[in-house]
Amino acid sequence: MRSIKPFSLNLITLALLGTCSSAMAANFGIQNANTANIKTERYECKRCVEPQGYRGTVGASVGYVDTDDNHAINQFGTGDDGAIAGVNADLAYQQSGYKAKVQAHQLGMDNGFVSMEAGKSGHYKLDVDYQTITTNQYSNAATNLWQNNGMLTPSDQTRVLDLELQRQRSGIGFEYDFSEVMGLGLSSFARYDREEKTGHRSASLTSPRPTNFAEAVDETTDKFSAGIVVDGANWLSELSYNGSRYDNNMSDLSLPYAYDVYSATPDNQAHQVSLSGQYRLASSVFSGRVVTGRMIQDQDLIQMSGNPIQNWDGQVDTLSSNLAASTRVSSRLRLGASYDYSKRDNRSSVFDFAQYEFDSMSGAFKQNTPMDIERQTFKTNASYRIASGYRLQAGYDYKQVERSYGEREETRDNEFWSKLNIRAIDKLTLDFGVSYGERGGSDYQANELTSDETESLMRKYNLADRKRTEVNARASYTPLEWLSFDVSTYYANDDYDDTSIGLTQAEDYGYDVNVHAQISKPMSVYAFAGQQWINSDQNGDQLSVWHTEIKDEFINLGLGATYSGLMQDKLTLGMDYLFANSASNTGVNGYNSNSANINDYGSYYSYNHSVSLYGQYLISEQMAVKLAYQFERYFDTDSANVADGSIPGLITLGDLNHNYNAHQLMLTFSYKLN
Repeated sequence: MRSIKPFSLNLITLALLGTCSSAMAANFGIQNANTANIKTERYECKRCVEPQGYRGTVGASVGYVDTDDNHAINQFGTGDDGAIAGVNADLAYQQSGYKAKVQAHQLGMDNGFVSMEAGKSGHYKLDVDYQTITTNQYSNAATNLWQNNGMLTPSDQTRVLDLELQRQRSGIGFEYDFSEVMGLGLSSFARYDREEKTGHRSASLTSPRPTNFAEAVDETTDKFSAGIVVDGANWLSELSYNGSRYDNNMSDLSLPYAYDVYSATPDNQAHQVSLSGQYRLASSVFSGRVVTGRMIQDQDLIQMSGNPIQNWDGQVDTLSSNLAASTRVSSRLRLGASYDYSKRDNRSSVFDFAQYEFDSMSGAFKQNTPMDIERQTFKTNASYRIASGYRLQAGYDYKQVERSYGEREETRDNEFWSKLNIRAIDKLTLDFGVSYGERGGSDYQANELTSDETESLMRKYNLADRKRTEVNARASYTPLEWLSFDVSTYYANDDYDDTSIGLTQAEDYGYDVNVHAQISKPMSVYAFAGQQWINSDQNGDQLSVWHTEIKDEFINLGLGATYSGLMQDKLTLGMDYLFANSASNTGVNGYNSNSANINDYGSYYSYNHSVSLYGQYLISEQMAVKLAYQFERYFDTDSANVADGSIPGLITLGDLNHNYNAHQLMLTFSYKLN
């Protein structure tokens, strides 16, 4: 059967779009005060005149890249050997209320963008943008399967290509304010975006042997949005629509001896309508939102024996709502609360499928069961100013999730949290936080659909009982005007105390340190360091008594400096250095059912050194030239990557680990408009 792809505009994304809409960006600050009787001409700044005409900079960059691995494109923005060129711009224009702006960065390279907007303040605005994004997963992947018009053809000749994706994004948007025309606060907006993705990515199938191959990608995603906003003296509301459509231009794949062995990602679409608003009453603010949506997937399926349907008539209806309130009880105390509700109603078609037992047909029929999800979240919080410079916050969060026909029909999360902010100490700010949460719910495997299909002692970590404890702290210290420090740290522990098979414990902790020093007027230096550790324990099943300990470690170090006092302040020099390292190891202790020792899993390890040196010289007040050099040393090794032919019966894409040095030299000329 055809696989089901997550919708490009899923429920979470749509909910975020509704939350982040312009209607929720209400501002009841001092600018909304009644100033009708104030004679503002007495306080006008006679010299505060916005510049008219053109201003900003334009420029061009040319350079050269030397690398034997296109993975460097993720760091440099371009990875192919040879000459490169791009256009840069940051321009603005203003005249008699009309404004325009153009921004561009490395336009013409593998990763670049340009955005333009124009309009009249308080009336309308038009914006257009274009962006290219190229990401490289692996270079020099080796495959002997040639893909052409939906056919994977084996060949004795090995083909080498990059697993690389190119995205071209373009969009256009328009805003219009009807306030002056209709005499009330009414505005509208509309936007259309398109992304075209091409390239290759790794994929696998079994027919009859495990086979890895480079899947060709050619897909398009369209997104639409439109809405109107109405506002008054102390309220505003918004009615909006958001939609998306995904089209896959690639067909199902076949082998010369077997048809439709790999299904293409199906087309799908999603639509959503939302109504939101906000109201201010004295010292209280109330907001609400109602969102209804529908996700549709209806495309032909690969036909096979026992499949009674020609196409998947998939439809999921969504409904979500939010209510929130915040009030200032006194000059010291503020209270807040919110309630969220969401429901995912799977209204896809139901069919009868013949049931198989090993290699024979049982004669029984069962139906596919659409699974629904319903969520409710309630949050309360309080903020109290203990004294000048001391503020204490506390809150309680409750979440209940009901799933139909799942391993666990209901889960309930309870979390208590508190924060302390200290601003009373001269040159020092402190923030402390602590939280504790528990998750419980109904009996695990409470229904017939799952209880016979899964090991009875196994628990999925996202559904299992859990106790979570977290503490964090942050400090900012400025002992001198030219020196500042920022330090933060945290620790979190998850205890799955009712799990016999599965994840039993996980801890996550780390720290970050940042230092900045303005040693002199022309010279500044910065440095940062951060580390993170993630450790988890997992127990095996009943047939093989084993235990695993997974240890992940990450580190980031950086150092940089700039000096602008050379050659009569015309020359600026700069340097940036970054080191990143990550390692993952899985240790296994125990024996399997044959009393054979279980070996540790292979590890993953990578590191990266990146150095950037640059110098910028001011030829004149308008013209500048910049020469920059960037170096990257990258290495990684993943035990999951194996050379082709090293495991009998397994066809791979070759050893895809990285080990390279890359260099980039770039010359940029810029011109500043008055």
